[in-house]
Amino acid sequence: MIKAPILQSLLASRDDLTHNPEVNNFGGKEQECLYLLKRCNNIDEFKQVHARFIKLSLFCSSSFSASSVLAKCTHSGWENSMNYAASIFRGIDDPCTFDFNTMIRGYVNEMSFEVALCFYNEMMERGIEPDNFTYPCLLKACTRLKSIREGKQIHGHVFKLGLEADVFVQNSLINMYGRCGEMELSSAVFYKMEFKTAASWSSMVSACVGMGLWSECLMLFGEMCRETNLKAEESGMVSALSACANTGALNLGMSIHGFLLRNISELNIIVQTSLVDMYVKCGCLDKALHIFQKMEKRNNLTYSAMISGFALHGEGESALRMFSEMIKEGLEPDHVVYVSVLNACSHSGLVKEGRRVFEQMLKEGKVEPTAEHYGCLVDLLGRAGLLEEALETIQSIPIEQNDVVWRTFLSQCRVHQNIELGQIAAQELLKLSSHNPGDYLLISNMYSQAQMWDDVARARTEIAIKGLKQTPGFSTVEVKGKTHRFVSQDRSHPQCKEIYKMLHQMEWQLKFEGYSPDLTQILLNVDEEEKKERLKGHSQKVAIAFALLYTPPGSIIKIARNLRMCSDCHTYTKKISMIYEREIVVRDRNRFHLFKGGTCSCKDYW
Repeated sequence: MIKAPILQSLLASRDDLTHNPEVNNFGGKEQECLYLLKRCNNIDEFKQVHARFIKLSLFCSSSFSASSVLAKCTHSGWENSMNYAASIFRGIDDPCTFDFNTMIRGYVNEMSFEVALCFYNEMMERGIEPDNFTYPCLLKACTRLKSIREGKQIHGHVFKLGLEADVFVQNSLINMYGRCGEMELSSAVFYKMEFKTAASWSSMVSACVGMGLWSECLMLFGEMCRETNLKAEESGMVSALSACANTGALNLGMSIHGFLLRNISELNIIVQTSLVDMYVKCGCLDKALHIFQKMEKRNNLTYSAMISGFALHGEGESALRMFSEMIKEGLEPDHVVYVSVLNACSHSGLVKEGRRVFEQMLKEGKVEPTAEHYGCLVDLLGRAGLLEEALETIQSIPIEQNDVVWRTFLSQCRVHQNIELGQIAAQELLKLSSHNPGDYLLISNMYSQAQMWDDVARARTEIAIKGLKQTPGFSTVEVKGKTHRFVSQDRSHPQCKEIYKMLHQMEWQLKFEGYSPDLTQILLNVDEEEKKERLKGHSQKVAIAFALLYTPPGSIIKIARNLRMCSDCHTYTKKISMIYEREIVVRDRNRFHLFKGGTCSCKDYW
């Protein structure tokens, strides 16, 4: 017997349990060693039990014992356990499919995806036939590595071995193709499945989220919920919540929240963080904060979601307090958290505080500043009108400049009508990105504001020559569970006649409140009457008119836009909120505006 204190304590514990029938059923040396193996709590105990297996010749004579020792080591999660597992594996004379599967799974769990693929290659070279347990882990490795080529080869092996009907393999293929951007292949596997499990649906929903196909994700999720005897998994719920957050589908998000509360006794941190993210992005900051405050554990992503929420709602000071609270809790801010805090400062005009946060990040040196961080700093300075300082910041960036930084700067030059600096930004931007129609429209709008019509024509001609197409601006509003979408001068809606009557009525009411249209927001070389007509039909105004007609008096109107709100729509909506005594929430691309009683939550700083 090995005279080791750890092993002696394990044997002593076994002797204490001799009256246990389950223990008495173990007969012989192998059963005793397997019992000791189960009770190992750390790598030191394990090594001594492993030595006992070798001394008693069990490791070589019993393939079951060898596989059990290997599995215990790979699945333990102890420090350096996979290095030791590799030495155990090399000591097995004739490793079987189970042993290779064990090693592949262990390396995937340890995030050593390339090594896992190497073990599969060795398995094939040695003529060991894989089974249905081999491929889910392998496909997960391909997914994390974005190795679509290897993933397709493995899919071919699956066909050759006749495992294409295995539901676990199919689910892994759906996930792998979706995460690697091959949605057609992902869909092909999904729709060929004879029997779809909750995991199959969740994999497909997650694939849509990974590609940013938010509407398709919600359609699939709805289809899944209509399936009989099928309850969505937590991962599917998290994906659906992400889609709700990005489409503003608050009612569906609340339904998912209700389902989770009814069916899961304790929500994990991932689900809770997804709920926080969904509520802040759907304009319900108070609900998000309520969930956040009730959470027993929080991580960087949770704080980032909440800080981003404050940024979206123009609550910069609250975001800074949350950032301080995070640091007090002992959590280290990462790249994402710093972006969230800097955005919050930018949206609230907290220039001094934003500079301090950026300098703190540089000083601590734990987060390497990226172009995204510098873009936030440029946006912070630009919004405040500090355009010269913003340009100096761009020119002093120690990393390679990208189009996002110059686009941010150009946008602020347009807002502050600084043509000289705007032309510098435009020139640099087009060097880096010459096929984005939005860039040419931004340049065109800057020249339009300055009434430089020849330059406007040149910018728009470039769009036509290059065949670029820009998505038109639109506003959406949800009424009675249905989302209605409007574009500028929209006359396609079935209730068009009633909507434009309402717009006319609103216009008369506004005149009594001293509203005067800001014609500078029409960036076309047309006469004054034409400008008034075009301004009157902006998509946000059409959406508000529709909502006033078809929602109950006193209810909150929620509108989402795909482009930034013009200053005329901002003034118009403030006055409408006062005249009709309605709260109007507008999501303006990357922030919320709450209009109430003639004022806006952004305090006219956006």
